[in-house]
Amino acid sequence: MKELFKLSYSKIKEGLGKGDFSSVDLVNSYYDRIDETQPKIKAFLETNREKATNQAKTSDERRKSGKAFSDFDGIPVAIKDNICVTGEITSCSSKILENFRSPYDATVISRLKDKGFIFLPRTNMDEFAMGSSTENSAFQTTTNPFDTSRIPGGSSGGSAAAVSSGMVPIALGSDTGGSIRQPASLCGIWGLKPTYGRISRYGLVAYASSLDQIGPFSNDIQGVVDLFSVLNGRDERDQTTAIGKSFAAENVKTKSWKGVKVGIMPTNASDWSPSVLKKYEDMKKNLEKEGAILKELDFSVFSYSIPIYYLIATAECSSNLSRFDGIRYGLRVEGSGKLEDLYVESRSAGFGDEVKRRILLGTFSLSSGYYDAYYGKAQKARVMIRKQYDSFFKEVDVILQPTSPTTAFKIGEKTKDPIQMYLADVLTTSVNLAGVPAISCPAGVDENGLPIGMQLTTSHFEEESLLSFASALAQLPDTAITLPSQIQ
Repeated sequence: MKELFKLSYSKIKEGLGKGDFSSVDLVNSYYDRIDETQPKIKAFLETNREKATNQAKTSDERRKSGKAFSDFDGIPVAIKDNICVTGEITSCSSKILENFRSPYDATVISRLKDKGFIFLPRTNMDEFAMGSSTENSAFQTTTNPFDTSRIPGGSSGGSAAAVSSGMVPIALGSDTGGSIRQPASLCGIWGLKPTYGRISRYGLVAYASSLDQIGPFSNDIQGVVDLFSVLNGRDERDQTTAIGKSFAAENVKTKSWKGVKVGIMPTNASDWSPSVLKKYEDMKKNLEKEGAILKELDFSVFSYSIPIYYLIATAECSSNLSRFDGIRYGLRVEGSGKLEDLYVESRSAGFGDEVKRRILLGTFSLSSGYYDAYYGKAQKARVMIRKQYDSFFKEVDVILQPTSPTTAFKIGEKTKDPIQMYLADVLTTSVNLAGVPAISCPAGVDENGLPIGMQLTTSHFEEESLLSFASALAQLPDTAITLPSQIQ
């Protein structure tokens, strides 16, 4: 039973259903793995073995009495530190919320509880989800399980590293500009950014409200399908959730590529690593062998995605983070007695450098005299990005491109150059601007054994097709990745 952590999500679900092992066996196996691996990977900010074991015991009792909540009852899931769980600290990896305990459950947490999942909070992240490497956490730097001298991606790096290293089979993250897909790619696992409005954001600490989406990580495609099937759907507490958009997990089936129109992008990008470029070319050839019809699309408009994204995201973060003022909740640093000093001292001590940088950028773009010149124009340009995707999906069924232009880079390599760090999201931000769904799929490794991910994108609310294409992509040659947890 000690090796249960090496199993895929699908094998775990099957084994629990057959009674081959119990939820307690499973949780103990994962916590033994956490004890072994956490000191090197630092994926979790805290773990509560006793609480998780008690949840597992209750789950086993339900299964024995024939009253299991669902087929998922007793499966462990890790939670990113910006998703609220009743009674648990939700710090967003920031000192300003270091001791804040949530008084309520996020909608996604309530839905997971209703199905009997076991919670392993809290996974590390870039502070307030602002970053692409998980180096911006106020508490620790998470490392990549394939090479601990490298970053796992961000901002959901803790969740991705926890799944990749075998500390948990599935996890939740949030994606504002690539924060699920990019770490999934760099850690060799599956990560889905759903259509905007598919999953409730109630209980997700806001970074950029018009871009944020919660989504799943898994060590196999079935885990993504199952988690999405549980989480998606209308929520009256989040008026941005879509009405009448159903999803049927049983409709997700491996598709034949024969006759499928696949949109591809030009491969003359100088900032792509040679290994990513070669993998992309090889995958296109394999798709053609399978009968897919490749169509090169004009991605020139998407060259504006990074500036559009950072204007909108920083403006919204400036507004959202204004609530952390040292008065209502969170860190309070007493100043001279003046109200303004209380604001300044609390925010100066509580926020890290990257959060301060983005607040300042956003405040500037929203300021009088600059709103129309910057934020207003960015919103108009955002419509241009969405219309471009709409035109693409009149021509193709799915778009294939790399998730990240490079494999995982060294810790500290880009921290002194924010622009280079921002460009790590160059292939992912357009998806959030348009609100379309996308998934990062494992696609093999480079010459150093580092994972490469490929991103599939479909039109709005086409997750059934997207996940079916993702399943088919996994059948192509040289896409399988052996995770560190699976090495014999």
